[in-house]
Amino acid sequence: MASDFTDKETYQKDFDPKAYLDTYYASENGHRITDEYLIFMLKNLFNTFTSGGVKGNLLLDIGTGPSIYHLLSACESFNEIIATDYTDRNRQELETWLKKEPGAFDWSSVVKFVCELEGDREKWAEKEEKLRRTVTRILKCDVTKNNSLDPLVLPQADCLLTCLCLEGASKDPDSYCCALRNISSLLKSGGHLVMGGVLGNGMYMVGEKQFSGFPMDKEFLEKAVSGEGYVVEQLEVQPRSDLTGVHLANYNAIFFVLARKMGDKQSS
Repeated sequence: MASDFTDKETYQKDFDPKAYLDTYYASENGHRITDEYLIFMLKNLFNTFTSGGVKGNLLLDIGTGPSIYHLLSACESFNEIIATDYTDRNRQELETWLKKEPGAFDWSSVVKFVCELEGDREKWAEKEEKLRRTVTRILKCDVTKNNSLDPLVLPQADCLLTCLCLEGASKDPDSYCCALRNISSLLKSGGHLVMGGVLGNGMYMVGEKQFSGFPMDKEFLEKAVSGEGYVVEQLEVQPRSDLTGVHLANYNAIFFVLARKMGDKQSS
């Protein structure tokens, strides 16, 4: 059952990045690890940014949150990554890791897994440093705005990456499509959209706080992406097998999308 929609002011006030990381990404027992989301996503991102040939100069990540897992393969294929998020605390938490400040979250087990996919688990420290060099900016982002990076205007990116963002920022089909349209304006024609997230998710918990999700299905997702001027090159869906964490997040499947932008959608 979906919760009342969580507005952006509530995210700014109540979303605790440390509680989020400890719940979902803590080494060995984080729920994104035990429910297979993380492994599924890391393998798909690895394939996309290596053998998939998605590469370029600038990758723009929408809704980075306090996380870095989804950027680990991308930093090998792009010269520059710009991270973005709506909340001040998420951006601060991300900066804490990038600057190696005291209290930064320990991502080393996740980094080692990605390095193992790449062929050398022992290069994990080098991988962390490469990502720190590649992420050049952390910007405020609001996907409900026509220019999600307002007031900044950036050159269009070669790749747009977003994981677990739009379904949390949207309350219904129209708002999801609007958010996707807004961020798509930041991507070059011919550029790639890479998306990862969950299906059927009505709510998730961060500490004692409940946040809403838009419980979309595969058919809606594919139609929404195609409807914004993309050709879907890959759409993977994996049903959720482990339900031990369903009280924390009630989704029923994980998805991964790779799509190519065919042209800027014309305004009607």
